[in-house]
Amino acid sequence: MRAVPSLRYLERQPNFSIGPDRDEDEPAPLSRMAAEGLAQPRTRKTASRVSDGLVPQGGLFWDGRADTLQQQAMGPLLNPLEMDGDTIDRVAGRLRQARYADQFVPLFGSSVFDNPRVLVDEALFAVARYQIEDPSFHPYSSKFDAWLEGQARFTPAEMRGYRLFNDPVRANCAGCHVDRPSADGLPPLFTDAQYEALGVPRNPALSVNRDPAYFDLGVCGPLRSDLATETQYCGLFRTPTLRNVATRHAFFHNGVYRSLRAVMDFYNLRDTNPGAVYPKGRDGRVVKFDDIPVRYRENADTVDPPFDRKAGDKPAMSVRDELDIVAFLGTLTDGYEATANSPSPRGIGLGGEGFPSHPP
Repeated sequence: MRAVPSLRYLERQPNFSIGPDRDEDEPAPLSRMAAEGLAQPRTRKTASRVSDGLVPQGGLFWDGRADTLQQQAMGPLLNPLEMDGDTIDRVAGRLRQARYADQFVPLFGSSVFDNPRVLVDEALFAVARYQIEDPSFHPYSSKFDAWLEGQARFTPAEMRGYRLFNDPVRANCAGCHVDRPSADGLPPLFTDAQYEALGVPRNPALSVNRDPAYFDLGVCGPLRSDLATETQYCGLFRTPTLRNVATRHAFFHNGVYRSLRAVMDFYNLRDTNPGAVYPKGRDGRVVKFDDIPVRYRENADTVDPPFDRKAGDKPAMSVRDELDIVAFLGTLTDGYEATANSPSPRGIGLGGEGFPSHPP
């Protein structure tokens, strides 16, 4: 039904909300947030400015339906398309028989096995704490991180890709995949945690798509139902982190693309040459945004570069540009080891040797 999002780099993901950040102690109902967000114009996102956040943001899964890693872990555990745990009682029964069951008592008390819901909740709480506390889920050990610390040099292709990534009128990747450290100095997560309707083509390999009437509408269904009536968000999906993206084999929520080069072609050609991206209908015309119902296709982003171009316009990127961005994305893979030839702390990431400080 959907490609599986990464579980890495979720320790700083905010709760799901709609509209601008709030200072209120108590969050407003989502219905009120949606009304406020709808009343405000959409902000154009570019790599040269910080988004005002007037769209859905935060949460976990592609549609933000969970706010905590504990809630997120419950999803695949019970989903018949994944682990198929069936019911809480059945999962609790498996936990009581697990070889590690005796470790629950000192952690959660002698009564932990008395209530199935409590037992499963505590087990998933442990899973969430593991994801938050174990460094392997957020090591920040990529070449990019080493570059930020002045401990690595980009190749010429990686540097060109980095510049394009941050070019607000061409690739504009950083408009959504923010590559700046946070306000408190934490390494970037390469996401603004917001939601976009990109209009990727329908994936015929998904069994659910054998039904031509079926559509995955993201924020407004089918896996979450509380925003089903907020049709301005139909087709919007969470912007994922790009950390370790070069290790993935399925891209976007429906897994329609299997390589980063194909992803770059989509961004580059979606509007300038739709026929290279979308299929043709029975009348021979290209069906743009074919994985979104016609009535919701206006939700697709046609404002932010490179999606601000028209059919026949020159694409934002050349073939070499695309390859350079793919090279830069490879620097986001964890496990980079600096060599003896790595630069001193006055290296690239800190503005040494003629290269720009980060961000440009």
